[in-house]
Amino acid sequence: MFENWLTFCLFALAVFRLTRLIVFDKIMEWLRRPFHEEYTVDGVIYIEMKGKGLRRWIGELLSCYWCTGVWCSGFLYGSWLLWPEGTEPLVCILALAGFAGMIESAISRLLD
Repeated sequence: MFENWLTFCLFALAVFRLTRLIVFDKIMEWLRRPFHEEYTVDGVIYIEMKGKGLRRWIGELLSCYWCTGVWCSGFLYGSWLLWPEGTEPLVCILALAGFAGMIESAISRLLD
């Protein structure tokens, strides 16, 4: 289990950031492209899954924030159990990026 609350919070922020990176960020569009067809109607982006079977299942997974979050949690936690000294920098970087994104979102809303 986690040693303390700080470790838990770092993992929570890291999972949040990694999940958003995979599901929403433009930089990971290459990963979603084989499984999703995106189209826009009246300025709203819609996603349609491509294919059937495993391809469709992966598409559903990559479009679901909750589903991808479970897999990201498992990946980060499993990595930490197997190789803690290698996973710790990744968790810290993702956690800092996640926290910075939350601050940016809060400031943007306050200024609008």
